Amino acid sequence: MRRPLVLVPACTKDIGAHSYHVVQYKYIDALISAANCAPLLLPACGDQTDWDVVLAVADGIMLTGSPSNVHPRHFNQQIHQPELSQDEARDATTLPLIRAVIERGIPLLAICRGMQEVNVALGGSLHQAVHQLPDMRDHREIKGTALEEQYQLAHRVALTSAGRLEKLLDGAQQIMVNSLHGQGIARLAPGLIIEGRADDGLIEAYSGADIPGYLLGLQWHPEWHATENSDSVKIFFSFAQACRDYQLKKEGK
Repeated sequence: MRRPLVLVPACTKDIGAHSYHVVQYKYIDALISAANCAPLLLPACGDQTDWDVVLAVADGIMLTGSPSNVHPRHFNQQIHQPELSQDEARDATTLPLIRAVIERGIPLLAICRGMQEVNVALGGSLHQAVHQLPDMRDHREIKGTALEEQYQLAHRVALTSAGRLEKLLDGAQQIMVNSLHGQGIARLAPGLIIEGRADDGLIEAYSGADIPGYLLGLQWHPEWHATENSDSVKIFFSFAQACRDYQLKKEGK
């Protein structure tokens, strides 16, 4: 049996005089080392993408984090912080991709920006600056510090009792996670159910309610040194198993 093929949508980035489609190394490494899947980068081509061709080969989709934010026009808001980067080519690719993937029941793991994208694609909204809200903590990393410090465990997440994530993590009631995001979920989209919250109440994890197939959204970064964190190992193992199950179903086995 071949390894499941997981599509990873790219961001766009200008390097010198040219524009590139890019994905951070750690996401690709986690798919290979922690999930034993075969990653395939999907360029951010928006409506030029042939979805029938692309999704025919996919056994799973992983949406990554990014320095950019989902453009607020997608949830009927104006830009609150113009200094923060946008990536409308990625938005134009991932938002229709999410809806097509869910319709087909293809397994979907959504991390950080990816988690926010799914919520927006399904009709939810975002807080553009969580740290400016009353009684909410600052969930951003400390800029200018070493990556090991930025990605260190920062706060706990209380898991929903008898939820899918609690079961996936062998009955754990809470876990410690890293925290590197400025935006967060405001209104949860229809069809999603909360799987975990930070102590300030911010939604940190969700799954699909009546959505066919595997759907898990995480606000933290399980891909960071994934094989060294037992919770991350379990998360990537469950995603990989869902991809294998979908692969077998797709191949009629």
